[in-house]
This record gives sequence, structure tokens and C-alpha cells, in this order.
Amino acid sequence: MTIPTAVTRKATPVNIMSSMRPGRAQRGIAMTEFVIAIPVLLLVFMATVELGRALFQYNALTKAVRDGARYASSARTNTTGNFELTQAIRNTTVNLAVFGNELGAGDPLLEGLAASDVDVRLSGAGNGFVEVIADYQFTPMVGNQIPTFGFGDPIPISFTFRAASIMRVL
Repeated sequence: MTIPTAVTRKATPVNIMSSMRPGRAQRGIAMTEFVIAIPVLLLVFMATVELGRALFQYNALTKAVRDGARYASSARTNTTGNFELTQAIRNTTVNLAVFGNELGAGDPLLEGLAASDVDVRLSGAGNGFVEVIADYQFTPMVGNQIPTFGFGDPIPISFTFRAASIMRVL
């Protein structure tokens, strides 16, 4: 009686290569992970872009208000030592804050910024300070509200920037 012996297969290059390949269950997993991750990555990217735009516009608004206050604080119309905020000084200050020039020519520094959004007034108990305040409505690139798809009112995402500058009259 003969005892059966184990049959061994001789390793060939084809068998070695097929054992190194990932199994059929792993096919397409990278594409699936990409499809799951791309919406999250795009959301983070867009949020970063919007935050950068908001900071840029707030910085431009603050600089415009500061320039207007600097002009108003140094624009004396008389030599008595008292500062009088005339309508001409007010108008020129508003033009500087909105358009970046004294004449009010050209496009506004920020899209949507109007002369009615800027206020120039004397500040403090005495007559020694001038204050320039501007309000600007920031609207993101994606619109001014997020739809809720029938689960309530849309969520507003636009908001108002307020910049103010107070300077001592020279």
C-alpha cells in the first residue's frame, strides 16, 4: 500500500506576481475614499477663501475710515482754535472714505459701499475729536443665505461690518 504524499506546486513567476496583487475586494477603494473626502475638502477650501475675502474687505473699510478721519481732523476752516465741522468737510470726508479721493469720482473702494453708509460727527464732550463711522454689508460669494430645503426659514449668512475711527483735531 502506498501512502499519498502532498502535492507541492512549483512557484512560477506568474504565481508570485498574482500573490502580490491586492485582492479583488480592494479594487476602487481609493476612488471611493476620494469621492467621500472631496466635498469636505471643497467646503474647507471655500470657507478659507470666504474668510480671506471678509478680512480683506474689513481691512479696506477700516483703512478708508481712518483716512477720512485723518482728513477731517486736520481740515481747519478758521483760525480761532475751535474746530467747526462744516458740510464741505463732511462731504469731502465721506468722499475719501467711500471713493478714496476728495472729489468722489470713480468706483467705491468696496462694492456696495455708499455715501449714506458713512457718518462724520464731532465726538466727546469737548470740541477736540472727530469721529468717522462706516457700516458695510458683507455678502459671501455663495449668496446671502443658506437654504434649509423646506425645514424652516433660510439661514442668513451676510453680516454688517462696522468700522470707526476717532482722531483728535489738530
